[in-house]
Amino acid sequence: MENYVITIARSFGSGGRVIGAKLADELGIHSYENRVLTLAAKYSGRDEYDFVEVDEKLRGSYLHSQLSKIQKRFSPHPKSEEFTSDDRLFEFQAHIIRELPKLENCIIVGKCADYVLRDYSRILRVYISSPLDYCIRRVMERMKVPAEEAEHMVLKSDRYRKDYYKYYTGGRNWRDPDNYDIMLNNAEFGDNNSVEVIKAALCRKFEIEF
Repeated sequence: MENYVITIARSFGSGGRVIGAKLADELGIHSYENRVLTLAAKYSGRDEYDFVEVDEKLRGSYLHSQLSKIQKRFSPHPKSEEFTSDDRLFEFQAHIIRELPKLENCIIVGKCADYVLRDYSRILRVYISSPLDYCIRRVMERMKVPAEEAEHMVLKSDRYRKDYYKYYTGGRNWRDPDNYDIMLNNAEFGDNNSVEVIKAALCRKFEIEF
């Protein structure tokens, strides 16, 4: 049986990254977020590697060992710049994302993973959102910044994510419900309950028992 993969798209400050980490702990699997981008950047910036060589290196135990060496990011990571495309970086990143479900059950946060894996059969696509005021409060608490700065971070980061998703998915709307299997308002559920909802959806969709 094929491995399952859960993709999580999320608005900044909604708690999606934390939910991904909690869900990974509950399921006993890995959650991948910025480690995918970090590893992709390592290879995309080196001209001596072409895609044939990358296909040989970035798979199996080698891919796992490289990802495990990269430290997880535990704090929010806002985008302060405007979106600019980097097609080569995205291709390396997409390659890594497509390899991961071949190796293990996993969670992939962000990175247009729902689109990259759109033809993969055992995928649960999740979108986590929350009202602006909730996201602002959460960013204030986690990053120790005033409300005005937190609001700027949320709006700027979400604009970046929207433009990023639109560009790399051929014009799709990041928040379109048709892109996902479930969409959760984390302000109403809370992190722990959101984890339980996703677990229940996973069990229902793939007839898995825990």
